[in-house]
This record gives sequence, structure tokens and C-alpha cells, in this order.
Amino acid sequence: MTYAFDPQLLPLIEALPVRDPTLSVNERRANAAAMFEALNANIDSDGIDIVDHHIPTLVRLYAPTNALRPLPTLLDIHGGGFVTGSVAMQHAFAVEVVRKLAVQVAVVEYRLAPENPFPAGLDDCYSALGWLHDHAASLGVDRDRIAVGGQSAGGGLAAATALLARDRSGPRVCFQCLGMPELDHRLDTPSMRAFVDTPLWSRPQAEDSWRDYLGPNATEVSPYASPAIATDLSGLPPSYVSTMEFDPLRDEGITYALRMLQAGVSVELHNFPGTFHGSMMATTAAVSRRAHAEMLVALSRGLGAQH
Repeated sequence: MTYAFDPQLLPLIEALPVRDPTLSVNERRANAAAMFEALNANIDSDGIDIVDHHIPTLVRLYAPTNALRPLPTLLDIHGGGFVTGSVAMQHAFAVEVVRKLAVQVAVVEYRLAPENPFPAGLDDCYSALGWLHDHAASLGVDRDRIAVGGQSAGGGLAAATALLARDRSGPRVCFQCLGMPELDHRLDTPSMRAFVDTPLWSRPQAEDSWRDYLGPNATEVSPYASPAIATDLSGLPPSYVSTMEFDPLRDEGITYALRMLQAGVSVELHNFPGTFHGSMMATTAAVSRRAHAEMLVALSRGLGAQH
């Protein structure tokens, strides 16, 4: 297909490697790890305390040095199609959020599929939320201002974590920030049917992702795996949802945001024109800078940050 991408995004598209469907999961993980190791080498984290906690899953806590605590805290969940990614993937983002918003960021390294299909990854994310709440005093966390957020699969896991917290009467989530969220295993929206060859994420990748996440023996799918099938979205926290025009995940994100609005949840929804999944990596493009800046504003408001 031909797509009307924002012209400022074309250099990123030309620089992207051609997708190789023959790569194994371990090869894809290794490639991602090498990329983020190179990117993180240039990140200045002076003035930020970075501490690893094992609960037993790894949670990396970023906090401004010598800040007056307790602090609002974002539980940040990395993307990667439920199959790749790690806390290193979120390093640059966590440093920027701490520096600009003067809050804490807790990045969780959840178990990955296909070795650990649903609900393993979600269990780790929900455990991290409970750990932040239960140990708020020692961690310097304001337990009334804990948000969840993530991009792509991380956005889907953030949405599921908020659903679990609501349904289990668990820790209060004050806000959820869902960027390009992966929410619907049914793969039946117009954008998912149409975008079979888009950059960075396409329908074939979504098919692989859900097969790996749900496992080979999946029969009845839980709404905590696929939040789009949840019948009741009332009582969820105020939300920010962003989608990209030429992203297979576009319509499930928009539909989820509209359904939350209809259920009485306060929602801010942005669809960015001419963009694709992950196009915010093109930091020189005006639309990417705007999308990133608006997300930070939404996070600041949702966390009640003082900066």
C-alpha cells in the first residue's frame, strides 16, 4: 500500500532495517538489546538516583537526587510485542520524565512470551504496582499518586493492570497513559485489516505477538489479556490515549478511549496524522515532538506533578 506519511518522517523510514521474519525470538531480543545499549550510552543521568529492586521481578526505580519525598510515581511498562524489550528500553524516557516532571519512575522487567505466556507478564506488572503501594513509605512514593503507563504492548499491559486494580480493589491508580496500546487479540478493526506492511508494526507482527502472548493452548481469552473485550470500563482512572494514523493498533486504541468516555471515565485522546507505530523516534519531526510534548503534559497533569 501507499501511505501519506508526514514528509519529515521519511528519513526514519528509509533508515529502518527491513523486517526479517526468519529471525528467532532470541535474535530479535539481541538486536533490540544492542540498539538500546548504544542509545543509552549517550544519556546523561546526572542528578538522578537509579536503583534496581528485585521483588523478585526486576523493578528499576528512577528518582531525582535529594528530592523532597513522597513523590508521584509512574509505573512504566516497556513495549516489544510481549516478546522483546527490557528495562533498558525505557531508560531515556525514564530519565527525561524524572528530570522534567520531578517525579519517580519505576520500570518493570516483566516475564516475556512465548516462554512465559499470559498471565505471567501481567502478574509481574500488577505485583510491581502492589509493591510500590505497599512499600510507599520506604520508597518515597505518594501512594495516592501512582500512575501506570506504557507504549504498544506496554500500553496494553498498563490498561490490563488498571483493570486488575479496579476489579481486585487493589492499589489506587490515579492515571493511565496508553501510547499506541495493543489491546485487542481479535485483529478485526479496519486499521488492523488494512495495514499489512506499515513500518515497525504491521498485521503479520500483531498476529505473531498475540499467538506468542496467549500461548499455543489458548481457548477462552481473558479481558486481562485483551482489554478491548472487557465489557465494563467504568471506574477506571483518568486516561490519556494516543494513536498513530498508519498504525494497525490505531482503531483499537480509539475504540477503547471512546468506550471509556462512554463509561464515564475522563479521557484525552489524540490521533496524530501522517504517523506510524513508533514514529516518535524521529525526534526532528515536528509531529513527533508535539506528540511527545503532549504526552509529558498529560502525565504531569495526571500525576499532579509540581515542576
